[in-house]
Amino acid sequence: MSHLHELARELKADYEGASTSQKVVRIHLFGIKRAEALKGVSLPDLLGRAGMPDSYKTELRKGIRLAEHVDLRR
Repeated sequence: MSHLHELARELKADYEGASTSQKVVRIHLFGIKRAEALKGVSLPDLLGRAGMPDSYKTELRKGIRLAEHVDLRR
């Protein structure tokens, strides 16, 4: 499996596992958690493979930018 496919699978699982009120938060957390792995990845391609709207690329970028300022404990 490709790196992009694995990231898409993980993103989709995180998103689908969240309650309606937490879906955008989960996208942000994914961006924070996987910021290094997302370097050089086309976010529209990633979202397309995850079956998610292209508009979520803004939310992913927010998470990626936050990564250098956040320490995840879990």
